[in-house]
Amino acid sequence: MKIVNEERTAQGLPFVQLIPALEAMFASGCCVPLRHSHVVGTEESGQGTLLLMPAWQEGGRLGVKTVSIYPDNQKRGLPGLHSVFILYDACTGVPLALLDGNVITSRRTAAASALAAKYLSRPDSRSLLVVGAGRVASLVPEAYREVRPIEEVNVWDINPTLAASLVDHLRRTGLRAQVVPDLEAAAAEADIISCATLSNQPLIQGGWLRPGTHLDLIGSFTPAMRESDDECFRVSTVFVDTDEAPKKSGDILIPVANGAFDQSSIACDLTSLCRGQHPGRKTREEITLFKAVGTALEDLAAASLAFDAQRAA
Repeated sequence: MKIVNEERTAQGLPFVQLIPALEAMFASGCCVPLRHSHVVGTEESGQGTLLLMPAWQEGGRLGVKTVSIYPDNQKRGLPGLHSVFILYDACTGVPLALLDGNVITSRRTAAASALAAKYLSRPDSRSLLVVGAGRVASLVPEAYREVRPIEEVNVWDINPTLAASLVDHLRRTGLRAQVVPDLEAAAAEADIISCATLSNQPLIQGGWLRPGTHLDLIGSFTPAMRESDDECFRVSTVFVDTDEAPKKSGDILIPVANGAFDQSSIACDLTSLCRGQHPGRKTREEITLFKAVGTALEDLAAASLAFDAQRAA
């Protein structure tokens, strides 16, 4: 069994290969059971959560991502989240590799966002607004450049220092990037807006979106979290990554509860887009919205790609 560390996992997941790998996996499909969640420890000793996320393709590969979440780790000077991915041969059950789960999660998340934009954003989209400056947000511009001719990246974060740090990084990669202090003005000028935050309050308002904008919502993965207001769903054609998104994300659940959006109005999921069952964006003036919560299908595709890269090295 190969042990593939953080650096080598990342090296095996260039977006030029990862985005098509996700597209192929969504098109072919795989078995993705509901994830398991277990509480470890007690309130007195410090509780943690263990997540188990399996996926497999018959006759192909089998994988399980484990995620341990320990909020009290900040008191210990440790990260609160650790993740590993175990890849197996689905025919024999033989373990093939242990890979860095954090890298897989962050890179496949950005890649899925770009994959959706391939179908939903205007082909001539050149300006990208990134809302957030964390690990996933930092990868979004690189991923989007594989599917759209991005020339300008604007970055907004509630912490201007983090936004400035991301801008410095993007400039070193050759991108024209800048920090934007006025989120409303930046959103009104962007071709594509990608949000990757942990916000519990709307950041993007539907009234800011001009015709032809593509809005990508990555961050919200619980019913209390949201990055957009109700109006975003009123004015947009809405797409999701999987049918879990309407069940998990406050970005969808809250507008539904407020009577601003009906889940039956969701145009389709990423599988339908990748299989050519829906055309995606239909007009230049259409405002499109993509809401993702992530899926173990993406983890399996990324882990297989990284493993094959190591095997070929």
